[in-house]
Amino acid sequence: MTTQRVYRFTRFERFWHWSQAALIITMLFTGFEIHGYLGGFNFEHALLIHEYAAWLLMTLWTFAIFWHFTTGAWKNYIPDLRPKSLWTVARYYAYGMFIGEHHPYHKEPFRKHNPLQRLAYLWLKLMINPLIWASGLLLLFFSYGWIRLSPLGLQLDWVALTHTAAAYMMLLFFILHVYLGTTAHPPTAYIKAMITGWEDEDEPAAPSSSSTAQPEPHHG
Repeated sequence: MTTQRVYRFTRFERFWHWSQAALIITMLFTGFEIHGYLGGFNFEHALLIHEYAAWLLMTLWTFAIFWHFTTGAWKNYIPDLRPKSLWTVARYYAYGMFIGEHHPYHKEPFRKHNPLQRLAYLWLKLMINPLIWASGLLLLFFSYGWIRLSPLGLQLDWVALTHTAAAYMMLLFFILHVYLGTTAHPPTAYIKAMITGWEDEDEPAAPSSSSTAQPEPHHG
């Protein structure tokens, strides 16, 4: 196998990715502090930082959604539910990558994510993120005194529990994302690509001259 350099991630993608990561880490740490798990700083400071980070993250997600639909990047998340496609990638992650096999999925424009990645990102974008948005905004607006939950048929405890559950799902996704980001060869390749935008990908080796040479005619 030989490799070729491909410009995989635009400047906005990289800005969005790392800004989102920083804000999510901030919100996870302050969220744990709000629940009293860390003890690093007081509740009021943790809550204030959590709220500021929440507004910044929602603003970033709004721009990211706009970018996805205006550039066509949303096509990267169209699911591929063919059993063979899913099994091939699952087998690689469970077995193949530990014995040095090459990744079976070949990335293409608007098909950057393999079938399992697409399902994971769809779960993030269509389930986890909306739960965090909805429950977080309800908690914020309730704390500001802008709304009352009872007329909506909601209880504060259930809204808070939903927000916490969604946060733990985000934490699980984050851990798996970081782990899978180190499964390249070398382990820092995916991280480097998300910093520079350029990725080295395998390409089939060119056929040798001996295999492509035509047999000489035999003159009897």
